[in-house]
Amino acid sequence: MRAMILAAGLGKRMQPLTADIPKPLLKVGEKTLIECQIERLIVGGVTGVVINHFYLGGMIEDALGDGSQLGIDIQYSKEAIRLETAGGIIKSLPKLKDDSFIVVNADIWTDFDFSRLQPIDGKDRIAHLVLVENAEHHPHGDFYIDEEGKVHEDHEARDKRLTFSGISVMHKKLFEGLPIQPRSTIPLLQDAMSSDLVSGEVHDGLWIDVGTPERLQEVNTLVAQSSGD
Repeated sequence: MRAMILAAGLGKRMQPLTADIPKPLLKVGEKTLIECQIERLIVGGVTGVVINHFYLGGMIEDALGDGSQLGIDIQYSKEAIRLETAGGIIKSLPKLKDDSFIVVNADIWTDFDFSRLQPIDGKDRIAHLVLVENAEHHPHGDFYIDEEGKVHEDHEARDKRLTFSGISVMHKKLFEGLPIQPRSTIPLLQDAMSSDLVSGEVHDGLWIDVGTPERLQEVNTLVAQSSGD
């Protein structure tokens, strides 16, 4: 499968570190966040990635090139205006080529095994989400998984809700007939959930939303400890 890496955010919560560099290029140890993400995708069997970008996006292209130095095909989707998550994916569909593809945020740190993700047929499911336990900064979660492995948004099940990790498989049917314009994926997923078309799984390993300087430092500390520094 191919993967879409969402990298068009402004990184406002990461200021001042993102004053002159896009968040995906912030360093974790000796590598950038997005390099680490791509390496995990390669290990998981991903054959090519499309990266959308907006804020200082040219720096991402300069840093990664065509992906040959990493051993993977990289294509880019430059946004003249921020298209948000769904808009960015819709614009990238021709480059993604396959009917279903992995979508992952550029700014998460995880040991998730991407080889667990499989293509979906667009009939019984048009999306598959990876959920994680709620973090302190997001205590009430987003969705819950029922006994049949389907994902729902049910406010009455608040104590059972988990957090969407920013890792998913999506089918192009989720975006069928929609124009290229700023749009979030969340309302599209909510509509699909109402028709039982979204499945999910829980990742109980390492997952950090690297959205602030403090969380970036947390990741760097973990990396330093694991390398024995």
